[in-house]
Amino acid sequence: MFPPSFRDPVLAKIGRWVGRLSRKARRRATINLSLCFPEKSDTEREIIVDNMFATALQSIVMMAELAIRGPEKFQKRVFWKGLEILEEIRHNNRNVIFLVPHGWSVDIPAMLLAAQGEKMAAMFHQQRNPVIDYVWNSVRRKFGGRLHSREDGIKPFIQSVRQGYWGYYLPDQDHGPEYSEFADFFATYKATLP
Repeated sequence: MFPPSFRDPVLAKIGRWVGRLSRKARRRATINLSLCFPEKSDTEREIIVDNMFATALQSIVMMAELAIRGPEKFQKRVFWKGLEILEEIRHNNRNVIFLVPHGWSVDIPAMLLAAQGEKMAAMFHQQRNPVIDYVWNSVRRKFGGRLHSREDGIKPFIQSVRQGYWGYYLPDQDHGPEYSEFADFFATYKATLP
């Protein structure tokens, strides 16, 4: 594999190009940004969308690299901001649920924590393509921890947290009208669990 200093700029260029061709995804991102950040200009929002697509391929390749090569090479390139908070949680043996914003590389921190020996629990949503679903969840499970299907509800996830697993939760998921509650999210609102 190429070193990240060479690979990442190339992937960013390809990602931006793909982002120009991905009209539906680009439109969705633009609408979401206009709702969340109405004070930003169209140009500012376009730059954010371009940067989002630039990081998409980088994140996918990072996941593949983590799955194939293991966490050792990654740990050298990772800077944990707020590590003292994690150390305090670990030292006090406290139950915790991380509320994680959804993004391209959302799984990587949980995988790295699991690789360091932390017991992690997360919820997942099944992918439409069964092959992608199998590969994606196999990579997520590679370093240990528990994965709970969203179809099973939140109770199994909470039970894992009570058993000492660190919860890794993405609150910005819409679970349908009978299970969702809308919460403030920047200048708009977003569905989450009550």
